[in-house]
Amino acid sequence: MLREFRVKNFLSFKDSVTFSMVAVPISGLGDRNIAVIDAMNLKLLKSSVVYGANASGKSNLLKAMGFMRRFVLDSSKEMQAAEAINVENFRLSSETEGKPSFFEISFICDSKKFRYGFEIDQNGVHAEWLFFVPSRTEATLFTRKNDDIKISTKYFSEGKGLQNKTRPNALFLSVVAQFNGELSTKILKWFMVFNLISGINDRHYMGYTLAQLENDQFKKKFLKYLRVADFGIHGIQLKKMMVKFSELPESMKILFPGKTSDVEEIEGTSTEVMHLKYDKDNNPISTEAFDFDALESEGTKKFWGLFGPLIHTLENGSILVVDELDARLHPKITQFIIELFHSKQTNPKNAQFIFATHDTNFLTNRLFRRDQIWFTEKDEYGATDLYSLVEFKIRKDASFEKDYIQGKYGAIPFIGDIESLLGELHE
Repeated sequence: MLREFRVKNFLSFKDSVTFSMVAVPISGLGDRNIAVIDAMNLKLLKSSVVYGANASGKSNLLKAMGFMRRFVLDSSKEMQAAEAINVENFRLSSETEGKPSFFEISFICDSKKFRYGFEIDQNGVHAEWLFFVPSRTEATLFTRKNDDIKISTKYFSEGKGLQNKTRPNALFLSVVAQFNGELSTKILKWFMVFNLISGINDRHYMGYTLAQLENDQFKKKFLKYLRVADFGIHGIQLKKMMVKFSELPESMKILFPGKTSDVEEIEGTSTEVMHLKYDKDNNPISTEAFDFDALESEGTKKFWGLFGPLIHTLENGSILVVDELDARLHPKITQFIIELFHSKQTNPKNAQFIFATHDTNFLTNRLFRRDQIWFTEKDEYGATDLYSLVEFKIRKDASFEKDYIQGKYGAIPFIGDIESLLGELHE
């Protein structure tokens, strides 16, 4: 599970900011939204939501998480020796020029607390560190300063002798995992289940959901959730067929990365969904098949695209991060997804869900604790600040949504006077 994520000097983050999934001792909603880890005397949040104005840094926070994940998983195997690291530092201040970007994450892996991070620029890795808590106090596994890598022979002997095999643009942790280090491999597997997806380009995940629908158990669960969420779908039929790639709609071509229009035929899946048909007295008499891609709504298609990753996350107790979750979804459907993570019945393994949205319907103490609600706001110099609602003193009967719209928490756009603007346009 994720505990904290920190980033500095990356995209719109100039100074260090910390995003935390550690539950703060506050009242409200009991432990419903909390995963209690008794062995560690630790309480972690099952979900968090991020609000902010357009271009305030919401997406950049999630991009920072995604960058760290990709670099951990790929730096030692995908990059060439002299290849520059594709990292973007904060560019609106002379203070950050020539300084590395900073990433650090604290998490639970193998029933232990870990803290891992690194500092990098386009030229290479300047620092890297890994600590864990074997019992009560934090202990060092390894530290790195440029090419100087020091390991703990007691706790990280798997890294011995691999210092010289680590390129300047590769992470030591990734290298050790490539050589089958037991602990480093477990940590890389943790990053593999730390998944980030787009709520706008959700069609990219449709192929995964369709593949899972060939499993009868998954299909049964999917139909159950579709009925609970009131999509009006009572059956699904999948048919394998050969189709001309050039004849596919653009929305379908993205499901086949690497394919080009000169590919003649590919194996595809035709999806039909069954809706109830009624007689003159409105009694159900049969079902009618509808072509999914041609006739279903964009909201239904989005739910399908997200459903595969959602169920995978819940069943494996992993982490899912979604940007623009509410795009093309009714607020009730979005709330349904959130509740899947809050419920002990649907989330028995304490999976975590983090998403960014503009929909203020979810700003309520009936759905979220204050420590689950986060805001991003840019200052006048273009730098993003990140803070939680728990940092504000709020009355018990306060309306989170109303106060947010009124600007009491910041993180909203400040619209100028329209009449003045129109006057300027006509000058």
